[in-house]
Amino acid sequence: MGIELELHTGRPARKGSSRATLLRGSYQHGEALARALSRLDRHGSGKLGWVDPYGDTLFNEQEAQVASEEATALVKGCDDGQQRAALLDLTELLEACATTPGSYLWFMGD
Repeated sequence: MGIELELHTGRPARKGSSRATLLRGSYQHGEALARALSRLDRHGSGKLGWVDPYGDTLFNEQEAQVASEEATALVKGCDDGQQRAALLDLTELLEACATTPGSYLWFMGD
């Protein structure tokens, strides 16, 4: 199980090619990111708990802003090196999404 990330300038196409809107991707931390996010309460108030490790989840720029604060807190409490690197990458992409009007961060679970 892993979660890959892609930052898009607009809502990515789920079918066909989404490369036209792709700004940046993160593909190297999939398993570590899934492990880090699996600790979250899926029924809690946080946005990152909504991420489906087996499917796709999209955050718009407003959701990314809220989730960025959550990710920063997770980084501070993480002592696993691989998970920390994954969370730092996630934080960077969430912040980029939050500051890019009309953008989306796509969590691609498997």
